[in-house]
Amino acid sequence: MASTTTTLSQLLFNPHPLLHQNPNKESQFLSRSSSFFSSSGYVRPRLRPHNKPIFPKLLLIHKRIKFKARVQKGDSSGGEEAESLVSDATSQEAFSWASVILPFLFPALGGVLFGYDIGATSGAVLSLQSPELSGTTWFNLSAVQLGLVVSGSLYGAVLGSLLVFPIADFLGRRRELLVAALLYLLGGIVTAYAPGLGVLLTGRLLYGLGIGLAMHGAPLYIAETCPSQIRGTLISLKELFIVLGILLGYFIGSFEINTVGGWRYMFGFSAPAALLMGLGMWSLPPSPRWLLLRAVQGKGSLQEYKEKAIYALSKLRGRPLGDRLSERQIEDTLASLKSTYASDESEGSFWEVFQGPSLKAFIIGGGLVLFQQITGQPSVLYYAGPILQSAGFSAAADATRVSVVIGIFKLLMTGIAVLKVDDLGRRPLLIGGVGGIAVSLFLLCAYYKFLAGIPLVAVAALLLYVGCYQISFGPISWLMVSEIFPLRTRGRGISLAVLANFGSNAIVTFAFSPLKELLGADNLFLLFGAIALLSLLFAIFFVPETKGLSLEEIESKILK
Repeated sequence: MASTTTTLSQLLFNPHPLLHQNPNKESQFLSRSSSFFSSSGYVRPRLRPHNKPIFPKLLLIHKRIKFKARVQKGDSSGGEEAESLVSDATSQEAFSWASVILPFLFPALGGVLFGYDIGATSGAVLSLQSPELSGTTWFNLSAVQLGLVVSGSLYGAVLGSLLVFPIADFLGRRRELLVAALLYLLGGIVTAYAPGLGVLLTGRLLYGLGIGLAMHGAPLYIAETCPSQIRGTLISLKELFIVLGILLGYFIGSFEINTVGGWRYMFGFSAPAALLMGLGMWSLPPSPRWLLLRAVQGKGSLQEYKEKAIYALSKLRGRPLGDRLSERQIEDTLASLKSTYASDESEGSFWEVFQGPSLKAFIIGGGLVLFQQITGQPSVLYYAGPILQSAGFSAAADATRVSVVIGIFKLLMTGIAVLKVDDLGRRPLLIGGVGGIAVSLFLLCAYYKFLAGIPLVAVAALLLYVGCYQISFGPISWLMVSEIFPLRTRGRGISLAVLANFGSNAIVTFAFSPLKELLGADNLFLLFGAIALLSLLFAIFFVPETKGLSLEEIESKILK
């Protein structure tokens, strides 16, 4: 044992010439050494300070061997080291940012189009109801009709989430986004050329179906195709794209607000972006992980699916098609999937989402997107105009300009989350942000109860809410949803989480007015503050840290 330990230390700090000359020997060395030390209980030798490792990759091998032995011996003190090893391992994948841009950009356009609908609708309803500017004879809409125009895309998104549940794994991430782009395109065109209210509502529903599919497929595709070490950054950046879409909608709305029939341009401007999204997704390969999942589920030839996955990964990373590095990564992922699902049925059943690891993932992901809505996010933004106006900001007199100001601030705070999510981690941002949300809601309650004479309190509370939401619930919820579900049930699990998000959004939106009349604005914000405290406890006790873990490692280390 002592001689073997000495040999390994010599390899680390005075590498063997054969290993130096032929890096392929490294994998053989790892395999043989790992099997030996896992049975002999290897203990790492003490290293003198002057011993500097020449080959960091060999040092990582050395640490992996030691950690594996300790785990198999039942040594729980290896937990912290496991996290560092995972981080080290996942950071080893080489990639170029140029190769990452397009596989992120085209799915993220689905988020832009979702945000655009939010921003454009606020201006479109003003234009649509104006006798002078609507350009229609049916501008005099009732409250119910106006509510259907505003929320039509929201109900379409709920319906889209329901429809995609049973077919997500059949369609695959790429085809799902292609269908979403087509629905966006049809919805935008039908709405822009609507001759009457019925056709307008049909277009809103079609567009909403696109939202439901895009908000399900985009985080899936990005999470499954990007390198692990930047997964948090890219999925959080998708939230930034949603905010960019909101800003774009506000801008187009303010630009076309004085045009006769301007609402048609506001809704129709989404069509070119939807076409670009569709063409972009057509040029991208399917998700390699989805291809391997279909192979493990017995949906076709294993060798054929494996070759397609190697081709897809090579294309995504900008490497020569079928290169050895992509082949090795696909082999590793396939081996992991086979070991995970060897004793299971070839395909998950409907109820499997509510069992075992999938249930744990659904509690985490579904809880986050539920609290994201029921902490009052739509209601707080509804009050943005009156709050700023009470503080004497001249911009508050113009709803579109106020919206742009809020949107710019949302954009800046989301940028902070994007920059820090893979550095600080998910939990610190989530816990800190949700704590700030609770404080802001209690401040708004205090403002409406007894601090009405100090309007700056309300402005500070509003900005605190928006800022804290954009560094916590905004990006982190969708990030956790995209990475927490096991691959076997990921498609169905995320569709349920998206359904929970849009369903709770609809409930909060329509319950706001009755609750406001029943409780008053002060007590309504007090209620939202209490819910925010519950969501803070949920984040502390139920939400794990997934920074630096590959999707397979999240499944094996956190959910089991």
